Amino acid sequence: MKNNVYRVGVDVGSTTLKVIVLDHANQVVYKAYQRHKADINAILAKQLSEVANKFPESGFSITITGSAGMGVAERTGITFVQEIVASVEVINRLYPQVKTMIDLGGEDAKMVFFTAGKQPDIRMNGSCAGGTGAFIDQMADLMNIPVEQLNIEALGYDKIYPIASRCGFFAKTDVQNLICRNVPVADISASILQTVALQCITSLARGYDIEPDVLCIGGPLTFIPALRDYFKELLKLKDTDLILPENSEYFPALGCAML
Repeated sequence: MKNNVYRVGVDVGSTTLKVIVLDHANQVVYKAYQRHKADINAILAKQLSEVANKFPESGFSITITGSAGMGVAERTGITFVQEIVASVEVINRLYPQVKTMIDLGGEDAKMVFFTAGKQPDIRMNGSCAGGTGAFIDQMADLMNIPVEQLNIEALGYDKIYPIASRCGFFAKTDVQNLICRNVPVADISASILQTVALQCITSLARGYDIEPDVLCIGGPLTFIPALRDYFKELLKLKDTDLILPENSEYFPALGCAML
């Protein structure tokens, strides 16, 4: 008989797989974040094996989410929860003061607006790389620099140039043109990140006022501080208006474990 039951939340997104484990006291006792490179079954099996090996005398309750998680759930019988529902659960429990959630993923973007006494207003783009993490990856590859350097370069820009973020093809043309014109790398980097923030705001807010506190989650907003700065600038937010919570890159997985 297993002495303890741990709750495991799994988020299988378009580019990464996240696992988070909660104990009986709702404390995070394990977490993992890994790019799966479309080899989802192998990476998931590896991560769950590591969890089982780490807690050999325990039982597990598993819930899964994410754009690729539904297929896994259908094949395995694991309980599936929609990722926004999972993230909203975390906010309701831990961040009830939040008025707006912004989530940038590998190939999608989401906003959720919270109003007292009403159901959350959920906005989500289609599955497209434009204005998302994959878009940033593609532009960094085009410039032949890692995303980490793109972030650092963007902090020292002098001028912002327009880039078409709705379509990766047109964005690539714009960036190639800037490279050919010998525009400084810092200016190109800043232009890319500002374009992502602007695309997210204009396509998802659609006239809705983005009010603080604003909570940011997802890999791009977690790992690219300069991107968060452009959201603050465009939305005219103070530093204290924008929250980067603990486990921001794990939110849907954390919500699954809570549920």
